[in-house]
Amino acid sequence: MFRRALSLGAAVAAVAGFVFVASAVRAAEIKMLTSVALTAALNELVPQFEKASGDKVTVVYGLAAEMKKRVLEGESADVIMITRAMLDDLAKQNRVAAGSVVDVAGTPVSLAARAGAAKPDIGTVEAFKRTLLAAKSIVYADPAKGGLSGVVFARALERLGIADQMKAKTILVPGAQAAEVVARGEAELGVAQASEIVPVKGAEFLGPLPGELASMTVFAAAVGTNSKSPGAKALIEFLRGAQAAPAFKANGFEPAP
Repeated sequence: MFRRALSLGAAVAAVAGFVFVASAVRAAEIKMLTSVALTAALNELVPQFEKASGDKVTVVYGLAAEMKKRVLEGESADVIMITRAMLDDLAKQNRVAAGSVVDVAGTPVSLAARAGAAKPDIGTVEAFKRTLLAAKSIVYADPAKGGLSGVVFARALERLGIADQMKAKTILVPGAQAAEVVARGEAELGVAQASEIVPVKGAEFLGPLPGELASMTVFAAAVGTNSKSPGAKALIEFLRGAQAAPAFKANGFEPAP
């Protein structure tokens, strides 16, 4: 009886040990470097992934250009999610795993106004130009700091031939704060990614830049070159899947096909 009990106890301990080890092997720590433009969507989606997978995701946000720079300077990450063009450049320099770059979602550079304010006409390039010239103030990300929407809008002003006329009423912010500035009533209009406008209470999404000025920012994801996390690929697949699509759409994105 003693031997039988001892044998049974050993078996139970072995099973418990196996379950513990299996659980430890399955759970993964995932570090993700990504653009601040994805904050609202990922704040919804990352907890869903963690609950379903048991993995733990640490998300580091910043301007896309800043994230790229950090990777080039040697910072390691399991998943890097920034603009497609920037990721393609990192791939050429062998800073992400070969063949791992995939599109996730896109968002257009757009115009915002304070909620409840009169909606200006931005339906055509000429109407958009008139609206900008009539505005008392406008805020957007400082192009010099790498904010993509700011770079796009600065180029648009040059194409419209009104860059000098807009300088006196321009407010520059270091990152994705344009919609918040508009919501506080500190600027009449703001330019940002749609994903940086839609989640902000007190700001209203007016629409994307019109005609030939339009610019869709495609965000892609890739596995970091030195990643050892078994959950990195699974996180990217989740973000590209049908379960993630509603959260992306609700936050100003179009999921990649």
